[in-house]
Amino acid sequence: MAKLTLADIADLRAYEREREEFRARIIEMKQRRRVHVGPILTFVFENRDTVRFQVQEMARVEKIISDAGIEAELRAYNPLIPEPGHLSSTMFVELVSEAELREWLPKLVGIERHVELQVGAAGERVSCTVDPDHEKRLTRDEITSSVHYVGFALSPPQVTAFAEGPVALVVTHPSYGHRLELTDATRAELLSDLTGN
Repeated sequence: MAKLTLADIADLRAYEREREEFRARIIEMKQRRRVHVGPILTFVFENRDTVRFQVQEMARVEKIISDAGIEAELRAYNPLIPEPGHLSSTMFVELVSEAELREWLPKLVGIERHVELQVGAAGERVSCTVDPDHEKRLTRDEITSSVHYVGFALSPPQVTAFAEGPVALVVTHPSYGHRLELTDATRAELLSDLTGN
């Protein structure tokens, strides 16, 4: 997928005119791209549209109107747009209370390195990759962040196995082991990222 450029980001007035329809489309799309693995982890698989929505919403909320400000947002979020053969996901540790944060975030240090896909009938494992810049900012030795960015690089045979299914998203962290098989709708949605269509 092509990365976003300044020309892809509407100015605030133009965005307000399209926002309601665009937002509804992204919400519907994210329903197929959102995967809950166990009780507190949610993965949202990103694509060009979800990233554009994120940039547009950041610009709207923060009133970013300068080209330099938009370019900074693009530099931050463009890495989340996957290339063919890749998937990109934002992983959220969804905790709602201070007590849960204090309990779970220290336990889950390193969780971003314990995520894999199991693809095809043989369940071939595809370990996630972690953006090193994001990892430096998001994880410390004693506590982890509630947001991480993880990706998956699949070989052509693995993409074929992904298309044929089944596909499971698996977390193998010692303090949090959970597995979820993707629905056909989610698998079809993510296959478009892998094939670049």
